[in-house]
Amino acid sequence: MDATLNEWAGRVRNAAETGKTLRIRGGGTKDFYGQPTTGEVLDTTPYRGIASYEPTELVVVARAGTPLAELEAALREKGQCLPFDPPYFGDGATLGGMVAAGLSGPRRAAVGAVRDYVLGVKMIDGNGDLLSFGGQVMKNVAGYDVPRLMAGSLGTLGLLAEVALKVLPLPVAERTLRFAMSEAEAIQKLNAWGGQPLPIAASTWQAEALTVRLMGARAAVESAHATLGGEIVPDANSFWQGVREQTSTFFAGDEPLWRLSVASVTSPLGLSGPTLIEWGGAQRWVRGDQGAEQVRTCASRAGGHAVLFRGSQSLKASAGTFQPLSPVLARIHRNLKQAFDPKGVFNVGRMYPDF
Repeated sequence: MDATLNEWAGRVRNAAETGKTLRIRGGGTKDFYGQPTTGEVLDTTPYRGIASYEPTELVVVARAGTPLAELEAALREKGQCLPFDPPYFGDGATLGGMVAAGLSGPRRAAVGAVRDYVLGVKMIDGNGDLLSFGGQVMKNVAGYDVPRLMAGSLGTLGLLAEVALKVLPLPVAERTLRFAMSEAEAIQKLNAWGGQPLPIAASTWQAEALTVRLMGARAAVESAHATLGGEIVPDANSFWQGVREQTSTFFAGDEPLWRLSVASVTSPLGLSGPTLIEWGGAQRWVRGDQGAEQVRTCASRAGGHAVLFRGSQSLKASAGTFQPLSPVLARIHRNLKQAFDPKGVFNVGRMYPDF
Protein backbone atom coordinates (compact mmCIF):
# COMPACT_ATOMS: atom_id res chain seq x y z
CA MET A 1 0.00 0.00 0.00
CA ASP A 2 1.19 3.54 -0.79
CA ALA A 3 2.77 5.40 2.16
CA THR A 4 0.00 8.01 2.14
CA LEU A 5 -2.70 5.35 2.18
CA ASN A 6 -0.87 3.58 5.00
CA GLU A 7 -0.89 6.79 6.99
CA TRP A 8 -4.58 7.36 6.31
CA ALA A 9 -5.49 3.80 7.26
CA GLY A 10 -3.59 4.20 10.53
CA ARG A 11 -5.41 7.43 11.35
CA VAL A 12 -8.75 5.79 10.62
CA ARG A 13 -7.96 2.79 12.82
CA ASN A 14 -6.82 5.07 15.63
CA ALA A 15 -9.98 7.13 15.37
CA ALA A 16 -12.14 4.01 15.44
CA GLU A 17 -10.32 2.68 18.51
CA THR A 18 -10.38 5.97 20.43
CA GLY A 19 -13.87 7.16 19.52
CA LYS A 20 -12.65 10.16 17.56
CA THR A 21 -14.12 11.43 14.32
CA LEU A 22 -12.48 12.53 11.08
CA ARG A 23 -13.57 15.28 8.74
CA ILE A 24 -12.58 14.37 5.17
CA ARG A 25 -11.64 17.45 3.18
CA GLY A 26 -10.18 18.05 -0.27
CA GLY A 27 -10.12 21.59 -1.65
CA GLY A 28 -12.96 22.67 0.64
CA THR A 29 -14.92 24.28 -2.18
CA LYS A 30 -18.10 22.43 -1.19
CA ASP A 31 -17.84 22.85 2.59
CA PHE A 32 -21.08 24.86 2.43
CA TYR A 33 -23.03 21.85 1.14
CA GLY A 34 -24.62 19.70 3.80
CA GLN A 35 -24.66 20.07 7.56
CA PRO A 36 -21.63 21.27 9.53
CA THR A 37 -19.46 18.43 10.78
CA THR A 38 -16.72 18.24 13.38
CA GLY A 39 -13.62 16.12 13.82
CA GLU A 40 -9.96 16.17 12.94
CA VAL A 41 -9.43 17.21 9.32
CA LEU A 42 -8.05 14.55 7.00
CA ASP A 43 -6.65 16.41 4.00
CA THR A 44 -6.86 14.39 0.78
CA THR A 45 -4.99 16.86 -1.46
CA PRO A 46 -1.51 15.29 -1.06
CA TYR A 47 -2.75 12.08 -2.70
CA ARG A 48 -3.07 13.36 -6.25
CA GLY A 49 -2.27 12.56 -9.86
CA ILE A 50 -3.62 10.54 -12.77
CA ALA A 51 -2.83 6.87 -12.22
CA SER A 52 -3.77 5.73 -15.72
CA TYR A 53 -5.54 7.12 -18.75
CA GLU A 54 -6.59 5.19 -21.82
CA PRO A 55 -8.20 7.65 -24.26
CA THR A 56 -9.10 4.88 -26.70
CA GLU A 57 -10.97 3.07 -23.88
CA LEU A 58 -12.63 6.29 -22.63
CA VAL A 59 -11.44 5.57 -19.07
CA VAL A 60 -9.31 7.59 -16.67
CA VAL A 61 -8.16 6.56 -13.19
CA ALA A 62 -7.00 9.26 -10.79
CA ARG A 63 -6.31 9.75 -7.09
CA ALA A 64 -8.90 11.49 -4.95
CA GLY A 65 -6.81 14.59 -4.25
CA THR A 66 -6.24 15.33 -7.93
CA PRO A 67 -7.32 18.90 -8.77
CA LEU A 68 -10.39 18.79 -10.97
CA ALA A 69 -8.90 21.47 -13.21
CA GLU A 70 -5.80 19.33 -13.74
CA LEU A 71 -7.88 16.29 -14.63
CA GLU A 72 -10.12 18.15 -17.07
CA ALA A 73 -7.10 19.79 -18.73
CA ALA A 74 -5.57 16.35 -19.35
CA LEU A 75 -8.84 15.16 -20.88
CA ARG A 76 -9.16 18.20 -23.13
CA GLU A 77 -5.70 17.53 -24.56
CA LYS A 78 -7.12 14.27 -25.90
CA GLY A 79 -10.39 15.82 -27.04
CA GLN A 80 -12.37 14.33 -24.15
CA CYS A 81 -14.30 15.56 -21.12
CA LEU A 82 -16.37 14.85 -18.03
CA PRO A 83 -19.69 15.41 -19.80
CA PHE A 84 -21.80 16.01 -16.69
CA ASP A 85 -20.25 19.48 -16.14
CA PRO A 86 -19.13 19.04 -12.50
CA PRO A 87 -19.22 22.39 -10.67
CA TYR A 88 -16.05 23.56 -8.95
CA PHE A 89 -17.46 26.33 -6.72
CA GLY A 90 -13.98 27.74 -6.28
CA ASP A 91 -10.30 27.08 -6.78
CA GLY A 92 -8.93 23.80 -5.48
CA ALA A 93 -11.86 21.49 -6.27
CA THR A 94 -10.73 17.85 -6.28
CA LEU A 95 -11.83 14.63 -7.92
CA GLY A 96 -12.72 13.08 -4.56
CA GLY A 97 -14.84 16.08 -3.64
CA MET A 98 -16.59 15.92 -6.99
CA VAL A 99 -17.61 12.29 -6.42
CA ALA A 100 -18.44 12.72 -2.73
CA ALA A 101 -20.70 15.72 -3.41
CA GLY A 102 -22.26 14.03 -6.43
CA LEU A 103 -23.19 17.35 -8.03
CA SER A 104 -23.66 17.69 -11.78
CA GLY A 105 -23.97 20.77 -13.97
CA PRO A 106 -26.26 21.95 -16.79
CA ARG A 107 -25.69 18.92 -19.07
CA ARG A 108 -26.82 16.37 -16.48
CA ALA A 109 -30.30 15.86 -17.96
CA ALA A 110 -28.84 14.99 -21.36
CA VAL A 111 -25.84 12.85 -20.42
CA GLY A 112 -26.43 11.54 -16.89
CA ALA A 113 -25.11 12.28 -13.41
CA VAL A 114 -21.72 11.85 -11.74
CA ARG A 115 -22.70 8.40 -10.45
CA ASP A 116 -23.35 7.19 -13.99
CA TYR A 117 -19.67 7.69 -14.87
CA VAL A 118 -18.04 6.13 -11.80
CA LEU A 119 -16.70 2.74 -12.89
CA GLY A 120 -14.72 1.81 -9.79
CA VAL A 121 -13.25 3.12 -6.54
CA LYS A 122 -10.57 2.35 -4.02
CA MET A 123 -11.57 3.45 -0.54
CA ILE A 124 -10.65 3.08 3.12
CA ASP A 125 -13.58 2.01 5.27
CA GLY A 126 -14.25 2.85 8.90
CA ASN A 127 -12.11 -0.08 10.06
CA GLY A 128 -9.05 1.25 8.21
CA ASP A 129 -9.18 -1.41 5.49
CA LEU A 130 -8.39 -0.55 1.86
CA LEU A 131 -11.17 -1.87 -0.35
CA SER A 132 -11.60 -1.97 -4.13
CA PHE A 133 -14.92 -2.03 -5.96
CA GLY A 134 -15.88 -2.03 -9.62
CA GLY A 135 -13.41 -1.99 -12.48
CA GLN A 136 -11.78 0.13 -15.13
CA VAL A 137 -13.77 -0.82 -18.21
CA MET A 138 -17.29 0.17 -19.15
CA LYS A 139 -18.43 -3.40 -19.74
CA ASN A 140 -17.39 -4.55 -16.27
CA VAL A 141 -20.65 -4.59 -14.31
CA ALA A 142 -19.35 -6.48 -11.27
CA GLY A 143 -19.39 -4.32 -8.18
CA TYR A 144 -20.94 -1.25 -9.82
CA ASP A 145 -23.32 -0.59 -6.94
CA VAL A 146 -20.73 0.46 -4.36
CA PRO A 147 -18.87 2.91 -6.65
CA ARG A 148 -22.17 4.55 -7.56
CA LEU A 149 -23.14 4.61 -3.90
CA MET A 150 -20.10 6.71 -3.08
CA ALA A 151 -21.33 9.47 -5.40
CA GLY A 152 -23.25 11.93 -3.26
CA SER A 153 -22.45 10.23 0.06
CA LEU A 154 -20.55 13.33 1.25
CA GLY A 155 -17.77 11.24 2.73
CA THR A 156 -20.04 9.58 5.29
CA LEU A 157 -19.34 6.01 4.13
CA GLY A 158 -15.61 5.98 3.54
CA LEU A 159 -12.46 7.75 2.48
CA LEU A 160 -12.07 7.79 -1.30
CA ALA A 161 -8.52 7.06 -2.44
CA GLU A 162 -8.84 6.46 -6.18
CA VAL A 163 -11.61 6.71 -8.76
CA ALA A 164 -12.05 5.19 -12.22
CA LEU A 165 -14.26 7.29 -14.48
CA LYS A 166 -15.81 6.91 -17.87
CA VAL A 167 -15.18 9.94 -20.11
CA LEU A 168 -16.63 11.02 -23.45
CA PRO A 169 -15.40 12.92 -26.53
CA LEU A 170 -15.89 16.67 -26.61
CA PRO A 171 -18.87 17.72 -28.77
CA VAL A 172 -17.96 18.62 -32.34
CA ALA A 173 -20.27 21.62 -32.46
CA GLU A 174 -22.46 23.64 -30.15
CA ARG A 175 -24.79 26.62 -30.23
CA THR A 176 -26.81 28.42 -27.57
CA LEU A 177 -30.23 29.87 -28.38
CA ARG A 178 -32.53 32.15 -26.41
CA PHE A 179 -36.31 32.57 -26.50
CA ALA A 180 -38.57 35.07 -24.75
CA MET A 181 -41.36 33.18 -22.94
CA SER A 182 -43.09 32.70 -19.61
CA GLU A 183 -42.26 30.00 -17.09
CA ALA A 184 -45.30 27.89 -18.03
CA GLU A 185 -44.51 28.21 -21.74
CA ALA A 186 -40.89 27.22 -21.13
CA ILE A 187 -41.87 24.08 -19.22
CA GLN A 188 -44.27 23.09 -22.00
CA LYS A 189 -41.69 23.73 -24.72
CA LEU A 190 -38.91 21.85 -22.93
CA ASN A 191 -41.05 18.76 -22.50
CA ALA A 192 -42.27 18.90 -26.10
CA TRP A 193 -38.70 19.27 -27.39
CA GLY A 194 -37.53 16.51 -25.07
CA GLY A 195 -39.64 14.05 -27.05
CA GLN A 196 -37.98 14.98 -30.33
CA PRO A 197 -34.58 13.93 -31.75
CA LEU A 198 -32.94 17.25 -30.93
CA PRO A 199 -29.36 17.59 -29.59
CA ILE A 200 -30.41 19.66 -26.57
CA ALA A 201 -27.59 19.37 -24.03
CA ALA A 202 -28.71 21.95 -21.44
CA SER A 203 -31.54 24.36 -20.74
CA THR A 204 -32.20 27.22 -18.33
CA TRP A 205 -35.22 29.43 -17.81
CA GLN A 206 -35.07 32.58 -15.71
CA ALA A 207 -36.65 36.03 -15.84
CA GLU A 208 -38.91 35.31 -18.84
CA ALA A 209 -36.07 33.94 -20.99
CA LEU A 210 -35.45 30.33 -21.99
CA THR A 211 -31.86 29.49 -22.97
CA VAL A 212 -31.06 26.20 -24.71
CA ARG A 213 -27.67 24.70 -25.51
CA LEU A 214 -27.32 22.45 -28.56
CA MET A 215 -24.36 20.06 -28.75
CA GLY A 216 -23.39 17.29 -31.13
CA ALA A 217 -22.57 16.79 -34.78
CA ARG A 218 -22.44 20.01 -36.77
CA ALA A 219 -25.25 18.95 -39.10
CA ALA A 220 -27.47 18.04 -36.13
CA VAL A 221 -26.86 21.39 -34.43
CA GLU A 222 -27.58 23.31 -37.66
CA SER A 223 -30.75 21.31 -38.27
CA ALA A 224 -31.98 21.81 -34.71
CA HIS A 225 -31.40 25.54 -34.89
CA ALA A 226 -33.40 25.70 -38.11
CA THR A 227 -36.22 23.78 -36.41
CA LEU A 228 -36.29 25.69 -33.13
CA GLY A 229 -35.40 29.20 -34.22
CA GLY A 230 -34.33 31.51 -31.44
CA GLU A 231 -31.66 34.15 -31.02
CA ILE A 232 -28.01 33.03 -30.92
CA VAL A 233 -26.42 33.90 -27.57
CA PRO A 234 -22.95 35.45 -27.84
CA ASP A 235 -20.31 34.43 -25.29
CA ALA A 236 -22.38 31.35 -24.45
CA ASN A 237 -19.55 29.62 -22.59
CA SER A 238 -19.52 32.45 -20.06
CA PHE A 239 -23.28 32.14 -19.61
CA TRP A 240 -23.17 28.40 -18.92
CA GLN A 241 -20.15 28.84 -16.68
CA GLY A 242 -22.20 31.27 -14.61
CA VAL A 243 -25.00 28.72 -14.24
CA ARG A 244 -22.67 25.82 -13.45
CA GLU A 245 -20.55 27.72 -10.94
CA GLN A 246 -23.46 29.79 -9.56
CA THR A 247 -21.72 33.07 -10.32
CA SER A 248 -24.56 34.52 -12.40
CA THR A 249 -26.78 37.27 -10.98
CA PHE A 250 -29.56 34.89 -9.93
CA PHE A 251 -27.29 33.20 -7.39
CA ALA A 252 -25.86 36.41 -5.89
CA GLY A 253 -26.81 37.45 -2.37
CA ASP A 254 -27.36 35.80 1.00
CA GLU A 255 -30.97 34.68 0.64
CA PRO A 256 -31.50 30.92 1.09
CA LEU A 257 -31.11 28.91 -2.10
CA TRP A 258 -33.38 25.90 -2.47
CA ARG A 259 -32.94 23.14 -5.05
CA LEU A 260 -36.14 21.27 -5.87
CA SER A 261 -36.22 18.02 -7.81
CA VAL A 262 -39.62 17.44 -9.42
CA ALA A 263 -41.09 15.82 -12.51
CA SER A 264 -40.14 17.82 -15.59
CA VAL A 265 -43.80 18.40 -16.49
CA THR A 266 -44.62 19.99 -13.13
CA SER A 267 -46.39 23.32 -13.53
CA PRO A 268 -44.88 26.49 -12.02
CA LEU A 269 -44.64 25.87 -8.28
CA GLY A 270 -45.94 29.26 -7.22
CA LEU A 271 -43.33 29.83 -4.52
CA SER A 272 -42.39 33.43 -3.81
CA GLY A 273 -38.93 34.56 -4.80
CA PRO A 274 -36.96 34.29 -8.04
CA THR A 275 -36.93 30.91 -9.82
CA LEU A 276 -34.42 29.35 -12.21
CA ILE A 277 -35.29 26.14 -14.06
CA GLU A 278 -32.79 23.57 -15.36
CA TRP A 279 -32.68 20.02 -16.69
CA GLY A 280 -35.71 20.27 -18.95
CA GLY A 281 -37.92 21.34 -16.05
CA ALA A 282 -36.80 18.72 -13.54
CA GLN A 283 -34.62 21.00 -11.40
CA ARG A 284 -36.01 24.21 -9.93
CA TRP A 285 -33.82 26.67 -8.04
CA VAL A 286 -35.73 29.06 -5.75
CA ARG A 287 -34.37 32.01 -3.76
CA GLY A 288 -36.02 33.49 -0.67
CA ASP A 289 -37.23 33.00 2.90
CA GLN A 290 -40.39 31.01 2.19
CA GLY A 291 -39.69 28.63 5.07
CA ALA A 292 -38.56 25.02 4.92
CA GLU A 293 -41.98 23.53 5.56
CA GLN A 294 -43.60 25.46 2.74
CA VAL A 295 -40.85 24.63 0.24
CA ARG A 296 -40.69 20.95 1.11
CA THR A 297 -44.45 20.55 1.17
CA CYS A 298 -44.60 22.11 -2.28
CA ALA A 299 -41.90 19.74 -3.56
CA SER A 300 -43.61 16.70 -1.99
CA ARG A 301 -46.95 17.58 -3.59
CA ALA A 302 -45.16 17.61 -6.94
CA GLY A 303 -43.74 14.14 -6.21
CA GLY A 304 -40.24 15.43 -5.51
CA HIS A 305 -38.03 16.75 -2.74
CA ALA A 306 -36.19 19.93 -1.75
CA VAL A 307 -32.62 20.56 -0.59
CA LEU A 308 -31.47 23.66 1.26
CA PHE A 309 -28.49 24.12 -1.02
CA ARG A 310 -27.20 27.32 0.55
CA GLY A 311 -28.35 28.95 3.75
CA SER A 312 -27.28 30.26 7.12
CA GLN A 313 -26.01 27.90 9.81
CA SER A 314 -29.06 28.70 11.94
CA LEU A 315 -31.44 27.82 9.10
CA LYS A 316 -29.58 24.59 8.41
CA ALA A 317 -29.71 23.73 12.11
CA SER A 318 -33.49 24.18 12.22
CA ALA A 319 -34.49 22.93 8.77
CA GLY A 320 -31.71 20.50 7.86
CA THR A 321 -30.04 20.51 4.46
CA PHE A 322 -31.81 17.46 3.06
CA GLN A 323 -35.46 16.49 3.12
CA PRO A 324 -36.24 14.18 6.08
CA LEU A 325 -36.15 10.52 5.10
CA SER A 326 -39.04 8.11 5.28
CA PRO A 327 -38.61 5.37 7.92
CA VAL A 328 -37.67 2.82 5.24
CA LEU A 329 -35.04 5.03 3.62
CA ALA A 330 -33.68 6.08 7.01
CA ARG A 331 -33.18 2.43 7.94
CA ILE A 332 -31.33 1.78 4.67
CA HIS A 333 -29.05 4.76 5.29
CA ARG A 334 -28.30 3.63 8.85
CA ASN A 335 -27.57 0.10 7.66
CA LEU A 336 -25.15 1.38 5.02
CA LYS A 337 -23.40 3.57 7.57
CA GLN A 338 -23.10 0.60 9.92
CA ALA A 339 -21.69 -1.62 7.17
CA PHE A 340 -19.03 0.81 5.94
CA ASP A 341 -18.32 2.90 9.04
CA PRO A 342 -19.48 0.98 12.12
CA LYS A 343 -17.66 3.20 14.64
CA GLY A 344 -18.93 6.45 13.13
CA VAL A 345 -15.56 7.86 12.11
CA PHE A 346 -16.31 9.72 8.87
CA ASN A 347 -18.07 13.10 8.43
CA VAL A 348 -20.55 12.45 11.21
CA GLY A 349 -23.74 14.48 10.79
CA ARG A 350 -22.82 15.83 7.33
CA MET A 351 -26.02 14.44 5.78
CA TYR A 352 -28.28 13.70 8.74
CA PRO A 353 -27.72 14.16 12.48
CA ASP A 354 -27.88 10.47 13.42
CA PHE A 355 -25.22 9.20 11.01
